[in-house]
Amino acid sequence: MQTVNRYSAPAIALHWLMAVLIVAAFSLALYMDGLPLSPAKFKLIGWHKWIGITVLGFAALRLVVRLVKPAPPLPGHMGPVERFAAGAGHALLYVLMFAIPLTGWTMSSAKGFPVVYLSVLPLPDLVAANETLADRLAAVHVALNWLLAACVAGHVVFALKHHLIDKDGTLWRMSLRAPRS
Repeated sequence: MQTVNRYSAPAIALHWLMAVLIVAAFSLALYMDGLPLSPAKFKLIGWHKWIGITVLGFAALRLVVRLVKPAPPLPGHMGPVERFAAGAGHALLYVLMFAIPLTGWTMSSAKGFPVVYLSVLPLPDLVAANETLADRLAAVHVALNWLLAACVAGHVVFALKHHLIDKDGTLWRMSLRAPRS
């Protein structure tokens, strides 16, 4: 295996922490969707909002880390189409990591439900209560989440392709542990 240029430790930590949080938020939303309104569902909605706001904060931090310490270069064997797809895919993931929590927060505001982070810090409403807007934002929020699910699936598939077929060390760039020589 060739020498692997790795992401920085903060980038790797944020990548995996956010992956866990995003999967948790998505899974929680799928689970909550079928539940009747109840105190338990409202508690889960609160947790979902907390995770979303945490993802938004980590996305901002991750963007700062990325600007301070750019990503390592892509493997030299990748052609222009593959390089473009990698760049576009990563850009879309970043856009979605901001857009999804922001649409959720805005939807909550439009529904007239405040976002209180960790039941301690009330966040400002982003818009006034508006049922029509809330319904539109709910649809956008759901659509963006399914788009994110598709992007994450593609991200995983291409990481595995690089690891199992190309054997180019790309997967190790974001691994928690460096491979043994």
